[in-house]
Amino acid sequence: MIPDLPIDKQVALLMHGAEFGDAKLAAAMESELRERLREAARERRPLRVYTGYDPTGPDLHIGHAITLRKLRLFQQLGHDVTFLVGTFTAQVGDASDRLSGRPRKTQEDVAHAARTYAEQCYRVLDRERTSVAYNADWLAKLTLADVVSLASNFTVQQFLVRDNYRKRIDAGDPVGLHEFMYALLQGYDAVHLRADVQMGATEQLFNIQAGRKLQEAFGQKACVCLTFPILVGTDGTRRMGKSLGNYIGLGEAPENQFGKAMGVSDETMRVWLPYVTDWSPEEVTRALAELHAGSVHPMELKKRMARSIVTQYHGAEAADRGQREFERVHQEGLTPEDMLEVALAAPAPLIDVLCRIPGVPSRAEAKRLLQGSGVRIDGVTASDPQQRIDRGCVIQVGKRRFARILL
Repeated sequence: MIPDLPIDKQVALLMHGAEFGDAKLAAAMESELRERLREAARERRPLRVYTGYDPTGPDLHIGHAITLRKLRLFQQLGHDVTFLVGTFTAQVGDASDRLSGRPRKTQEDVAHAARTYAEQCYRVLDRERTSVAYNADWLAKLTLADVVSLASNFTVQQFLVRDNYRKRIDAGDPVGLHEFMYALLQGYDAVHLRADVQMGATEQLFNIQAGRKLQEAFGQKACVCLTFPILVGTDGTRRMGKSLGNYIGLGEAPENQFGKAMGVSDETMRVWLPYVTDWSPEEVTRALAELHAGSVHPMELKKRMARSIVTQYHGAEAADRGQREFERVHQEGLTPEDMLEVALAAPAPLIDVLCRIPGVPSRAEAKRLLQGSGVRIDGVTASDPQQRIDRGCVIQVGKRRFARILL
C-alpha cells in the first residue's frame, strides 16, 4: 500500500499520461476523479475500478500494461480493482480503432485466450487483491427485450458521427449492424459492475461514455472515464497489436523482451518512455531532457528502458541476463547461449524449416524475410527458399531469433 497521499497528488499520478482529445473533457474527468476520491475518503470505502480486455489473441503485451499499471496504482491506493475479460464482447468484435470491420472470434478461440489473460494479468496486478470477471457471465443472459431497452438510450446519429464509421460509409465499405451493439454491451459492463472508474485506450472513449450514459439511465452515478493512448508497436509505425506481431508480450522470455526493446527506433523510445517504464513522471522528464541535451546517449537510455521493462515482469536478475545476452549477440557478434532447437527427420527446403521457427507464421512471411536478406545460415545470408538444409546449423531470422537445426 502507498502511504496516505494528498488527494491532489493521487489525482496527478492517476491522470498522468491520460489523453482525451478534448481539453474540456480532460478537465471534467480530473474534477470528477478528485471528487470521487474525496467521497471515498469521507465514506471510508474503496472505489470500484475496472478495465476490460477482449481476449482476441493469447498474449497480453506492454501496450495493455499501460492500463494494468494504472489499475495497480489504484490497488496501491486501497481501491477495489476488477480485471474484466471480454469473453462476450470479443465474439462481437470492436472496430473502434479500425477503418474496417474486425473479424469475429469463435467461442473456442475466446475461451483459450481468456485463460491466458486471466493468468498473465498477475504479472502486473496483485493476485490477492484482484477480481477477475468474464462479461459473458452477464451479457449472455440479456434478453432481446433487454438489448432493445439498452439501445433506446442512443440514436443512430450518435454512432454515425464516429470518425471510423463515417469514413467507412463515405468509402462505400460495409458497417455491420452488430458493430453498433458493441458500445451498448461494453456500456452495460459498467452498469453491472457499478463502476466508479473505467479505464481504456483512447479509441474506447465513445464506448466508455456509453457506459456513463447507461449508468445514469439505471440510476447510478456515471463512472469517471480515464483513457490512455494506444502504444505504437516495435516497428515504430503501426499500433502495437497481437495480429501484427509488433509487440512485447508480458510473458515473453527476458532476453526477447530486452532485445525487442533495444530494437526500437530512438523516436519510438521517446514515445514509449512515459508508458512502458516504472519511472516517475519526474524521472521520465529528466531522462528526456538529458537525451535532448546530449548528456546521455540514445543507446544507453534505451538499455535503461529495456531493463525497466524486463524488471517489471521478470525481476532484476532476469534484466541482467537479458542485457548480457543482448550485448553478447548484438555487440560482441556471438550467438545466444540458449536458443531454440529444431530437429529435422530428413533434409528439407529452407522455406519449410523457417516455418517451424516461432515468429515465422507462413511461407509468405518466410519468402519476405528471404527477399529482404533477413535470414542467415551460420552467419551467411540466405535467399533461396529451396536451399536444402542437410546438416546441423544455426539459422538466424531477423536480428533476435536464432534456431539450432539438428539433423
